[in-house]
Amino acid sequence: MLGALRNSILSIVYPQECRVCAQAIDNIRDGVACSACWEATHIFDGNEMLCSKCGAFFNAEGVQMEIFCHKCDDQHFEKARAVGIYEKGLAATALNFKREPKIPERLLAPIAEAVRRYGFSKSSLIVPVPLSQKRRIERGYNQAEIIASLISSQTGIRLDTQSLIRSRHTPMHRVAMDKKARELTVQNAFEIARPKLIEGQTILLVDDILTSGATASACAKILKKNGADAVNVFTLARAVLH
Repeated sequence: MLGALRNSILSIVYPQECRVCAQAIDNIRDGVACSACWEATHIFDGNEMLCSKCGAFFNAEGVQMEIFCHKCDDQHFEKARAVGIYEKGLAATALNFKREPKIPERLLAPIAEAVRRYGFSKSSLIVPVPLSQKRRIERGYNQAEIIASLISSQTGIRLDTQSLIRSRHTPMHRVAMDKKARELTVQNAFEIARPKLIEGQTILLVDDILTSGATASACAKILKKNGADAVNVFTLARAVLH
């Protein structure tokens, strides 16, 4: 009853267009995409065919065996997984997340389910991918930190936002950049401020989007160099590379 009232007030007082199809959003819990666009968004359910290491999407129906894309063979994390594909509702949410520090209510359960499904609830420490000081000041917040904080509250796993730091400002990754260019932009861009708190930990590294995996790999490399036992990666969305 209360939810229906909130939605009625939203449509009258604060009408909002879906960032995907421009139709009206009729449910406040959907955030910046309408329910139809969310229904058309591929949210992973564990049955997909994904690269066993980086989570690259192959097919909506999986096989009961390990499969690898081999584009991630040299990356330094153990496993990367996401809530779903970077498209429609998830893409609109991820883009808006860079302007507003809000996770739509619709995503709360899928985030918790994905963390549990992929075994990440066994992590001993959650670490968000850091922003440079310049970008943090420009944006006013770190979206990866907000996702990490939510997962910490859902699981009870300790959150560490201070140990992994971005030591230099790096340019935003552009869509046209290839894997090598992305790797070069983040090379030697991260440092560990508190190595004793990293040593021996099984870390869940959190970000908003995983594209080539270059940023996550650079973070995992420095975390493991400073004694982390393992680094897994969790993101809201996984870009599909062709």
